[in-house]
Amino acid sequence: MQRREERGYKRRVATSDIPQTLHDGYEIHEWRHASAVLLKDFPDEWRNISEVLSGFRLLKSRIVVPGGGKSLIAASIDGPFGLLGWKEREFKTAIRVDDATFESPTHKVDCFKNKVGLEIEWNNKDPFFDRDLNNFRLLFELRALSVGVIVTRCDELQAIFNRLGRGTSYGNSTTHLSKLVPRLNGGGGGGCPVLAFGIRQSLYVEDIPDAEVETLKEEFKAAKKSGLQPLGSTLTRYIPEAALRRAPLADDDE
Repeated sequence: MQRREERGYKRRVATSDIPQTLHDGYEIHEWRHASAVLLKDFPDEWRNISEVLSGFRLLKSRIVVPGGGKSLIAASIDGPFGLLGWKEREFKTAIRVDDATFESPTHKVDCFKNKVGLEIEWNNKDPFFDRDLNNFRLLFELRALSVGVIVTRCDELQAIFNRLGRGTSYGNSTTHLSKLVPRLNGGGGGGCPVLAFGIRQSLYVEDIPDAEVETLKEEFKAAKKSGLQPLGSTLTRYIPEAALRRAPLADDDE
């Protein structure tokens, strides 16, 4: 019986549980029946997740410019969550032994609402998955979190990055689905139900022609140096000023 249960935890989520449109855009995995927990116990939060992820597109214009801090791509996911009432959340936790109290802070959760936590790992170092899963495990044990969600990228996107000359920025040691799934299936999240979404190639959109890419990159660099003043016409045509302000501009990718 135990083996059957463990195999159940490792399965991909059934189409009957989650709309086919999400399966078309994402490779989806779960641990400890996370989809059932979300759909049945947190329908409003699940509606938010489904709405944001269904509306997300991986734009060429966001890939060809360098990110930094929170990249434009990550910001284009957590920005809509913020508009729906999700907030970055840090929990103050401590361990008490007799009269002594030891602070034991957890890491911030990117997006949090009503005991559902969501992390966006677009292009961090892959040990960030360990941090996220451990954080979910601890918060679940403390009854501060009921289910965790991680949004990352599928390995198949590497072909797109290579074609756009950005392959070296998305190396094998960064966050992508094949780095997450073994950690998930290995029980990295402990008893916490976890749902994982990997962005597929089908969400990629060629929104800018090759002839304008260099101009976009130059205007992006100029915007970094000037603190977003002024903004070039090509830059604002493809990346709204509001999106630029949501994503801190730095030299390195997230």
